[in-house]
Amino acid sequence: MKFTSFTALAVIATVATPAFANQYKPAMSAYLESEVRGWAHSSVLVDAINSQNQRTQGYDQGQIDQLDQAWRAEVGTSSTPTVTPVMENAAADFLRAQVAASGGQVTEIFIMDAHGLNVAASSITSDMWQGDEAKYSSTYSVGPDAVHFGDVELDESTQSYQGQISLTITDPSTGLPIGAMTIGINAESLI
Repeated sequence: MKFTSFTALAVIATVATPAFANQYKPAMSAYLESEVRGWAHSSVLVDAINSQNQRTQGYDQGQIDQLDQAWRAEVGTSSTPTVTPVMENAAADFLRAQVAASGGQVTEIFIMDAHGLNVAASSITSDMWQGDEAKYSSTYSVGPDAVHFGDVELDESTQSYQGQISLTITDPSTGLPIGAMTIGINAESLI
């Protein structure tokens, strides 16, 4: 059966509730293994996370909250001194290339440091600090092999129905967790 985009979104909107969210886990897991694992620990991403971890290692929750508040205030404005460094770096360029190469299956990708602060992103996220969300607390905090599959829902920043795959990023030279990555998958591609 072939769905139109409208029909597919209507189906997603109907079934994208917590009771049905796990039905997408097998498709998201397959996508992770076939499309993401090959580049998830690329040196450009590892280097960017390690570099930010060195800068932010002494940050307390107050400093993290200030960054998050500054980010939220800048979204949609012309002055973006907090957002710009996350959006304009080699790792962000690499992430945008992965989104483009996905042929529409990936809606966004972002990487986080050891605190859950954005390091690089393919597009602007609604907030900078992910440390209070499952995409971070169920990956980096758990360990090197942790993966979290989020529910399919309407994403505020991309305005599309998506599922999120999040995983711990490790430094290949040490095997230790250094941060996390979240990949937004277009829910239509999971049907």
